[in-house]
Amino acid sequence: MTLILILIITLVSAVAFSQRGTMAQLQFNAYQISHRKQYYRIITHAFVHANWEHLIVNMIVLYSFGMVVEHYFAMYFGIPGKVYYLILFFGSVIFSSLWSLYKQKNNPYYNAVGASGAVSAILFAAIFFDPWNNIYFFGVLPIPGIIFSGLYLYYSYYMSTKKADNIGHDAHFMGAIFGFIFPILIKPSLLNLFFDLLFGRISM
Repeated sequence: MTLILILIITLVSAVAFSQRGTMAQLQFNAYQISHRKQYYRIITHAFVHANWEHLIVNMIVLYSFGMVVEHYFAMYFGIPGKVYYLILFFGSVIFSSLWSLYKQKNNPYYNAVGASGAVSAILFAAIFFDPWNNIYFFGVLPIPGIIFSGLYLYYSYYMSTKKADNIGHDAHFMGAIFGFIFPILIKPSLLNLFFDLLFGRISM
């Protein structure tokens, strides 16, 4: 599933890079969604990106942690795990957009693109299943996942209040929360597994 999603996202983004009309049609615009009922944008914005750098970073993270989450979903949910994985991806795309949709519904100039909300969800789902596994910050500095998650949430929240850049920190924060709680929603007993892993009562 991860490889299929990466392929589709890359192809759609590549088309949008050369056809700005496609980018404008697919990007997230809360005003268009709220006032012109273009609800499809809540999903399609995850399949276009601002530039190649944005796309490549998201796809590297999606590949790195998506394959891991697929493995855990197969382990704990069996055959339905593939369906749950897709629900995680598309559910996080929607959920991560809700706050921006509310805040920006009367702002016709606010646009957003990228799968960052879903990528955050996949990352945090991986952390849920193995909280002490190292996340390599910038590919170099190892940080235990559970510590990285706290820093990530704080940074995303802080930057969302600052409005100092054009990055969708709200989507990062909301996607991360969704990714962490999603496995519990499917199988509540996994919360006990998380605490056992967190406090070293068992190990992966």
